[in-house]
Amino acid sequence: MSYRPTAAFFDLDKTIIAKSSTLAFSKPFQAGGLISRRAVLRSAYAQFVYLVGGADHDQMEKMRQFMSQLCAGWDVATVREIVADTLHNIVDPLVYDEAVCLIDEHHLAGRDVVIVSTSGSEVVEPIGAMLGADRVVATRMEVVDGKYTGEIDYYAYAENKATAIEELAATHGYDLDRCYAYSDSITDVHMLEVVGHPHAVNPDKELRRVAAERGWPILVFTRPVTLRSRLAPVAKPTLAALAVGGIVAVGSAIYLGSRRRRSA
Repeated sequence: MSYRPTAAFFDLDKTIIAKSSTLAFSKPFQAGGLISRRAVLRSAYAQFVYLVGGADHDQMEKMRQFMSQLCAGWDVATVREIVADTLHNIVDPLVYDEAVCLIDEHHLAGRDVVIVSTSGSEVVEPIGAMLGADRVVATRMEVVDGKYTGEIDYYAYAENKATAIEELAATHGYDLDRCYAYSDSITDVHMLEVVGHPHAVNPDKELRRVAAERGWPILVFTRPVTLRSRLAPVAKPTLAALAVGGIVAVGSAIYLGSRRRRSA
């Protein structure tokens, strides 16, 4: 009896990555003149709110709009230069050791590993390569004449993640009933529903409730490790490519911090 191939689908932020990239980017961007000191402080506050409580669908949609406005007109070369000069010093520790071990286990079991993230492809693709992921699904930002237009070509969020997984299954023959998925957020419930083995990782309150109701396993990752101690060294040009994923995180966090302050 022949079996169809299977895969394990991982969200990135707070599932594989132990901390948001927001703080890693906000201070360097401020030093490079891309955002204000006030924006840095707001992003720090929003980082705390995000880690503690997460964000619902309406907040995430408004974050997306705010993010687009924030990065419109930014010079791609400037952003990459700033990130190349600073990122390797400030994203430590980055990954959960438990997540990396789980990725290794799925590979040993013969499954593909796919990262499905709302972050920009510029951050997801190189991190995916470092982790040995077989493929990635991520948000794609539009660039024209070397500048970010503020438009998003593809937004890997909520139902879009589930659709992307189903399309990958159709293309690569994955048997979704035997596939695995991992995420921390209620906004990824659609992604978790399309596989036979969904898992909640460090779940927010709503996802914890859904997981408990449906009998989904709940995993708690607590051991962040340095990326360089767990994985092969990364060349500086590759680190430079992480910039736009940080734009997604910075824009989202600045908006969330601003919203929470106004509603306080």
